[in-house]
Amino acid sequence: MANSGSASRKYAFYEGDHPLLFCHIEHENGGIIATCRVQKKEYVLPISDEDYARSGRFFISLALKEKLISEKNEISAVGFRVVAPGEYFLETKKIDSEYIQKLKDARENVPLHTSEIFFEIEEFSKLLSEAIYIGISDSAFHKNLPHLAKSYAISSDMNEAGIRRYGYHGISLSYISEKMKDIFGSVPERVIVCHLGSGASVTALKNGKCFDTSMGFTPLEGLVMATRSGDIDAGAVIEIAKKKNISLEKVEEYLNTQSGLLGLSGFSSDVRELLKKEAVGDTRAAFALEMFIYRVKKYIGAYSAILGGIDAIIFTAAIGERSPVMRERICNGLDYLGIILDEEKNKSVISKESSIEGALSRVTVAVIPTDETSEMANELRNFLKV
Repeated sequence: MANSGSASRKYAFYEGDHPLLFCHIEHENGGIIATCRVQKKEYVLPISDEDYARSGRFFISLALKEKLISEKNEISAVGFRVVAPGEYFLETKKIDSEYIQKLKDARENVPLHTSEIFFEIEEFSKLLSEAIYIGISDSAFHKNLPHLAKSYAISSDMNEAGIRRYGYHGISLSYISEKMKDIFGSVPERVIVCHLGSGASVTALKNGKCFDTSMGFTPLEGLVMATRSGDIDAGAVIEIAKKKNISLEKVEEYLNTQSGLLGLSGFSSDVRELLKKEAVGDTRAAFALEMFIYRVKKYIGAYSAILGGIDAIIFTAAIGERSPVMRERICNGLDYLGIILDEEKNKSVISKESSIEGALSRVTVAVIPTDETSEMANELRNFLKV
């Protein structure tokens, strides 16, 4: 499985339904760290910029080194997480010449969200010439998004041309939905899922189906993210282009890579670094964090209104799983919705499955670590019927 995110890359190697090797590569403390797990052995090692640029090659070399395969062509299929707008990408499909052309077209329209995927597919095609390649849709979970939620208030010809909200983080949401069945016995009727990482979204689920979600035509819409602005007035986008005297392509790059927490703080997109700076009085870091929290709360409030209340709120992804202080700040003041944390439970939960609501909370509050790669592996097996 190949899962390229906005600030990390994850790879997993399976034999049938048995995971053999997992590798999570991300920028940390000014370097690049690969956290790898082989069977029950786990190790962390720094990697070079070159290995990061060719991380698929690095991962396959690791599988060979660990003697999980004797030659690379033993790998028969590769699944890629595909983040791309358009009806065509709302289903998991075999990657063939038509798929590549559609991805090329998408790359021309939204290059910052599809270039990474395109590059990964090209790289693996060179490495594993005999493998089958499958594009696993990150939007399929939102395929039946209600018409009111998916449409923009633009002319019908543009809506019909596919300019509408597709939603993302669908692979994660599929995994979380299945885990809720295991944890609660069934998916509660009204659920809000806060997927908070470098890319961040809030999704409203009603009876297990997507009712609304914060990301839109691309993953730029919605929350303040690591380097993405999230919601912004279209008029402001035009004004930015004028003020900076730059093209629309450069504005898109600015909003995706120079905004969000990085733009607000002026020095970092990493919540951990911002919390450290806030603690020593950095006002820009504090403001960046407050805006992130404010936007999450805003979406929770909006989605509680359209759902008619909340039965459960789920925190997942890097910030949602690993940051008790951010969970506490997000939930602070939401007692009017019935959301009350148990402070001690919350503080003790880092990257593990747990309920963290207080005894008086009317809403279940839970941390559920996501596992997109295992969900991708299930999707790949189901698609190939193996």
